[in-house]
Amino acid sequence: MSDIVKEFNDYRSKMNDKILADNNKIIKRIFNLDTNAYQAGALDVKTKELLGLVASAVLRCDDCIRYHLETAYNEGLTKEEVSEALGIATLVGGTIVIPHLRRAYEYWEALENQND
Repeated sequence: MSDIVKEFNDYRSKMNDKILADNNKIIKRIFNLDTNAYQAGALDVKTKELLGLVASAVLRCDDCIRYHLETAYNEGLTKEEVSEALGIATLVGGTIVIPHLRRAYEYWEALENQND
């Protein structure tokens, strides 16, 4: 697995465990809501991940972008589909999104190369 992917996943997992160990009911409910929101429903998981990716890029959250990129990759979305969604995010968010777009492309490349 690519270092950038492994480092992100290890850190995210470690910190989520610490956060959830505090047994804060509000935080646990938010985590649960987030998990359930991305389950298949009227919209399929791929569509929801693209929506999450676009929102994350517009809001400029690199951790969120990485999370949605990895889930999109694991769900079988293509680079072309992700690139098109990121194009919409850049259009909506403006040029301030471009640094996040660069890091998104870098992370997608790491996902593609993780088995090399």
